[in-house]
Amino acid sequence: MRSYAPNAVLFLLTVLSTFLVGGFIYSVAILSILVAHEAGHYLASRKYGVPSSLPYFIPFPLPPFGTLGAIIRSKGPIPNRKALFDIGSWGPLCGLALAIPAVVVGFLLSEVTDVAKLPDQTTSLGNSPLLSLLQRIVLGDLPPGTDVVLHPIAYAGWVGLFITSLNLLPTGQLDGGHIIYALFGRHSKIIFRLTLLAITLICLIYNLGWLLLVIILLFIGYKHPPPLDDRTPLDWRRKVIGGFAFAIFFSAFTPIPFPTLAVGLREVLHSWLNL
Repeated sequence: MRSYAPNAVLFLLTVLSTFLVGGFIYSVAILSILVAHEAGHYLASRKYGVPSSLPYFIPFPLPPFGTLGAIIRSKGPIPNRKALFDIGSWGPLCGLALAIPAVVVGFLLSEVTDVAKLPDQTTSLGNSPLLSLLQRIVLGDLPPGTDVVLHPIAYAGWVGLFITSLNLLPTGQLDGGHIIYALFGRHSKIIFRLTLLAITLICLIYNLGWLLLVIILLFIGYKHPPPLDDRTPLDWRRKVIGGFAFAIFFSAFTPIPFPTLAVGLREVLHSWLNL
């Protein structure tokens, strides 16, 4: 008999960890986005008869997120590229369907204040092109010397967009890796190498905080098992959706998500080099 106790325990621990980091409203908002994301993967797997587990949520009771997301384990082969594409894309698209409204509603509830009045310990966040666009649509142009103090719902939306962009990285077993393999097959290895090069350059030039991601990508390498039918190409509709997914990746990706941390890491590196 299958036991869902580990899934339930990890979910409850993630509820607690996100509550400790951001409070009740943040916890509800971010978990709604994560549940929608994982539900997309699970429902697509069920549609194509691919056995999969329920999501395993990963609690992390420390800032900035209170969670490391969730994973679903596939327990069987993927029948074809269409199934691979849908399983890979339904998750981020479902999560995005809640993350964007969370950002919009959260901006409406957020406060625009003078930067000089912000406490010294305030954490600054980087803006992706998509987030900047949504901010301008909802709040308009901010007066000089002001910034937005995000409501917990807006912050959950920011985290949701950030997680979605990371999952859409076209590498390995990430959602973007599934999508890119479904689109280009074995040629997707070239895209993986270009992605690794781009992330490495961003790490070296802009933000050393991506060093861990670079190491992880180098460690796992390009590992993507082909579906059983690796010849039948995708239909035009899925190709359009794939293009939209990667447009979201580029517009939601934040090269410097935590500017203060990025500056601190660079100062530490400079001090080491000057020893």
